[in-house]
Amino acid sequence: MTMLSAQGINHFYGGSHILRDVSLQIPAGTCTALLGRNGVGKSTLLKCLMGVLRVRTGRITFEGVDITALAPNKRARGGIAYVPQGREIFPRLTVEENLLTGLVNQKTNTSENQLSEVFTMFPVLQAMRHRRGGDLSGGQQQQLAIARALLTRPRLLILDEPTEGIQPSIIKDIEQVILQIKSRGDMSILLVEQYFDFACKLADQFAIMSKGEIILKGKGNELLNADIRQKLLL
Repeated sequence: MTMLSAQGINHFYGGSHILRDVSLQIPAGTCTALLGRNGVGKSTLLKCLMGVLRVRTGRITFEGVDITALAPNKRARGGIAYVPQGREIFPRLTVEENLLTGLVNQKTNTSENQLSEVFTMFPVLQAMRHRRGGDLSGGQQQQLAIARALLTRPRLLILDEPTEGIQPSIIKDIEQVILQIKSRGDMSILLVEQYFDFACKLADQFAIMSKGEIILKGKGNELLNADIRQKLLL
């Protein structure tokens, strides 16, 4: 089953053609890694998938429903969570207050149970529960951003460069959380990453972008590491 499908996506910044007929399928319950050098259009594609940017042409479906014209908040309520590059937490709110923003649309009164779940995944957040988000390190803020996204109970989690500027020990913690999510089989993950070794440990399939196009894609066991690394140099 396909969780999300993008077909023939084109996007422009002014007169610059940024995304060129991009097509991508995210199977249910899997992790897809979108790789490529800086400036090739990866983050732009994610913003189009989330509705932050409008596509010029193309079609996006989520669980078989056309969401091409849907507003970002409705995509989020529909089951897509997005952790953007730069984290975008609320620096003046406490860790707990940041997390509670992920429960705004929940209809149940089980916030403490749900917080306990993410505190189990990210123990440092429980220890810093009453600290302001802006006082956390970059790696801790990244964990906070991911935890907040998970509290929305998404069926698709989109992560944009989760290892950027983060110390190796926290990268390992994030890796373990993603592996834990994958093992449950109830959530799809789209991971944008430049750190190939990190993505290789997590992804079931890869898509590589260059100059606004996807130039190589396939399941991890079908693509030789050397082929992937060579394409990343383009």
